[in-house]
Amino acid sequence: MNNTWTKRWDDRYSNEEFAYGEEPNNYLKEQLEKLNPNSILFPAEGEGRNAVFASKLGWKTSAFDISEEGRNKALKLAEANNVTIDYQVGELESLDFQENQFDVIALIYAHFPAEIKSDIHLQLNALLKKGGIIIFEAFSKKHLEYLAINEKVGGPKDIESLFSIKEIKADFPNYEIIKLEEKEIELSEGLFHNGTGSVIRFVGKKK
Repeated sequence: MNNTWTKRWDDRYSNEEFAYGEEPNNYLKEQLEKLNPNSILFPAEGEGRNAVFASKLGWKTSAFDISEEGRNKALKLAEANNVTIDYQVGELESLDFQENQFDVIALIYAHFPAEIKSDIHLQLNALLKKGGIIIFEAFSKKHLEYLAINEKVGGPKDIESLFSIKEIKADFPNYEIIKLEEKEIELSEGLFHNGTGSVIRFVGKKK
């Protein structure tokens, strides 16, 4: 992953205010509260709002991102909430995670560069136990229409970095689909997710 991409996220997370707020994503919150706490991984976790929430529910929480600034903010947020998270920095293939390590993987606005996003999903699949759950929410390809009306809703501006139902089915073929939909939602998350947008939501159980 190039230095420009890393610098972009370090710059975003270096401010005192949390870019996407300190509260968890609503869809993640809704899904986690249905499950018994066990081991969970948050890829591209940024400033840690979702990982900290999971830890507060009793989950054994791991996370990773390419941004040191994101990790610094996440660990401060964890400390303020009296929880701990295992937060690693770097690209996934270089990190200390094991096959079949996790019961849940939560991909919440984990918009990896278009040329590697399917490869990342394949690598993550190997880290999830059989019977494990993927929880996914990210912007759909239709989201560009919403972004053109209101830039404050945030999200990638190139269609290749956005998702479709077809792509999710292709990237996670060995899953029982519990929920898979494209949906218009209202976002109010910190500085960078505000307004009406279009997302893909997916909950799948690994076969």
